[in-house]
Amino acid sequence: MSRKKLSKFLAIRKMLNVIESHKSIYNNIKGKWHEFFGNNNPIILELGCGYGDYTIGLANKFTDKNYIGIDIKGERLWAGADLALKNKLSNVVFLQSEIYNLQYFFRAGEVSEIWITFPDPQKEKPTKRLTTSIYLNIYKQVLKSNGAIHLKTDSDLIFDYTLDVLDNFNIKDLIFTKNLYNSEFKALHQGIKTGFEKVYLEQGKTIKYLSFRFN
Repeated sequence: MSRKKLSKFLAIRKMLNVIESHKSIYNNIKGKWHEFFGNNNPIILELGCGYGDYTIGLANKFTDKNYIGIDIKGERLWAGADLALKNKLSNVVFLQSEIYNLQYFFRAGEVSEIWITFPDPQKEKPTKRLTTSIYLNIYKQVLKSNGAIHLKTDSDLIFDYTLDVLDNFNIKDLIFTKNLYNSEFKALHQGIKTGFEKVYLEQGKTIKYLSFRFN
């Protein structure tokens, strides 16, 4: 491990806006998120949040909601957490965890909304895609009854795959487009672009978007 990466791992242990395995709260946060934030505002997750661009953008824009960016890589979480501190955002926190462990950290119905932004298409490992039926059933367990799931991606593979998977679920309010910024849903992106998204757009790629609710 490089010295720079190690320093970030050590830093997040002291950051109050990062929840990771070295902290006692890590094993005791389930069902207590509103207590942690000190309010009863809706809880929104960004899965595989990377450096936290989207989490930070949403938290800045919607201060009446609580945002949790989730990723397994500590050095990425450090970047998001550091930016949140610099922006004095009290409605955002980062959780270091594998996505398949969501039920370990959230009780049924504790989450109001989920964002999946530019996930790895996992071309060689389709069972690891964040929109497999296994993952969708996990999301269904932690979401409120009318909670929405959003997907943003540059990948035709993950986008088409997700639509195929959703055929096997009882869902409602499905909307989708293969060119978000040239569609009637353009306003839904809230003016927020991740670093990856900006690169994809510069490369001439279109951004795909879909959202739905479980029935």
